[in-house]
Formats: sequence, C-alpha cells, structure tokens
Amino acid sequence: MNRPNYFNVIEERLDLLALRIIRRGKLNILDFHGHSENFYQYFLNEVYGWTVINENDNKQNVEAIDLIDHTNKFVIQVSATASKQKIESSLSKDSIKNYKVYTFKFISIARDADELRKDTFRNPHGITFTPSSDILDIQTILTKVRGMQSDDQKRVYEFVKKELIPEVDVMKLETNLATIINILSKEDLDKFDLSLEINSFEIDRKIFHNKLNSAKELINDYFIHYGRVDKIYSEYDSLGSNKSKYVLSTIRQEYAKAKINLNDDQLFFEVISKVQEKVLNSSNYTSIPFDELELCVNILVVDAFIRCKIFDNPNNYNYVTT
Repeated sequence: MNRPNYFNVIEERLDLLALRIIRRGKLNILDFHGHSENFYQYFLNEVYGWTVINENDNKQNVEAIDLIDHTNKFVIQVSATASKQKIESSLSKDSIKNYKVYTFKFISIARDADELRKDTFRNPHGITFTPSSDILDIQTILTKVRGMQSDDQKRVYEFVKKELIPEVDVMKLETNLATIINILSKEDLDKFDLSLEINSFEIDRKIFHNKLNSAKELINDYFIHYGRVDKIYSEYDSLGSNKSKYVLSTIRQEYAKAKINLNDDQLFFEVISKVQEKVLNSSNYTSIPFDELELCVNILVVDAFIRCKIFDNPNNYNYVTT
C-alpha cells in the first residue's frame, strides 16, 4: 500500500488558508476563523516543538506580539502583511522593551518573505532578531515539514486536517478544472502555439469596454497562451463528451456569483481567487508550488475572457483568426 502523501495535504491547506486571508483582507491569522483562532499557536508547536502560547490570552492586544514562547524565549508576530515597514514598526513598539532577552520572530502567513530575509531592519530596542532565520513564511515552514519523518508528518497532517479541513472536505470531489490545471502545469510555457492567431486589437477593445485598467497587463501577458489552451481542451474533449464545456462553465459560474457585488478590475481578480480556491479544493488536484498554480489559473481565466465566457463583449467582437 502506498504511504499517504501527508505533505501535499498540509501544503494545500496552508495555501488555501493564505488565499482566503488575502482575499478577505485579514491582517492577522487570529481574525480568520472562530474555531481555529489559535491555529498558528498550536501549528508552530507541532512543527517546531516549541511551547508557544497566545500572549493575548493574558494581556489583550499586546502591540507587535501575538504569540510567545517563554521556554525558548521567542516573541512572535503573525501577520498577512509582509513588508519591511511592518517589521520595523513592530520592532519599534514599546512592548518590545519588556522582552529584550527574547528573540523576535516574524511569520508571514499569506505572502512570500524571501526578499525580506535578505534585508536589514531598524531595531531601536536591540531585541535579538536575525532576518535570515527569524523571518518565516509558509514555504520555510513547509520545508521544515518536508524534512520530517513520516510519523511526524502524519502527526502534523492530523492536526491540520482537524483545524483547517471542514467536514465538507471529507467528500471532496474531482473536478475537470483541476484536471486541466494538472495538464497545463506540465506544459513548457516558454513555447507558444501559433497555429491560432489572436486579434490583439479585439482583446484591447474588450478590455476597454469592461474598464479593466489593472487587469489589462495580466490579460496582455497571458492571451498568447490561447492556442495552447485550445489544444489542451481539444485533447481533453476527446476523452469524453465536451468536457471543456464544464471547465469554462465553472469559471463562468464564479464570474456570475462575484458579479453581484463587484465589477471591473475587482471582479476580474475575484474570479481568479475563486477559481484558485476551487482547484485547491478538488480531490484530483496534483499539488504544485502556489506561484505555479497562480500562473496556470491566470492563463485559464484570461482564456475564458477571450472566449466570451466572462465579461461583456463589445459590438462585433471577433477575437481569433486561423
């Protein structure tokens, strides 16, 4: 019997959590979900063997400090805002003065922090803080998890499953959308299929018609993959009855729901977020790095935009010539 891939499930759940936090604009993990408000407190203990407690349980709203480990002498801020300004603001708070013999750790739970680890920071109170090792993000935590023995990965998996996987996930279903993402992720995206020519003037007309000022750059970056996606859809349809129709219908459905409250650029990027979430929630999704997933979803949503499945078309819109 094959050993369960605990790591992939852990990675998918953290990616989905990060996606929801970004979309909802939350600044702190503790605001995210009622039943798992202390998720990172216990998650860090499971992964690193720390003895972290929630400092706000004892002192309400301690500036710059969310979690604390008195055994290992860490003070920890957990944030969705990963910026130099955010870290320097935390290091300058008066509350830090009370923990000069501790080490300050900053954990980004929604954004990559690799560039921040190379930076230098103002540290007016002189608390111990080494950016290269004391700034953590999802990827650095996952690297730690990946290196664990199977039994330890299983322990972390069971915790994540309990805290982050809602009951409905027990019945996760396969989706055609995830299958297309799995196929697209294996493509060489540096090679272009020029068998179908896209009329860029028509694409610009549709962008202007729908007032997509911010999304314009993304659409112009990815419409060149139309021929590649068209070939994947054609090959996929050969496996069953017009399966690509269901993929495009899924994207259109997310567009229709989001359109109730949003428009223009916000609507475009909300569709991308919703499609990402649907892929991550598919039982047949093969986990890939999150930035690769973002790229593949961007390509599919732009393709749906070109194919008239989302957003209004200008008069006499004709996007492709053979």
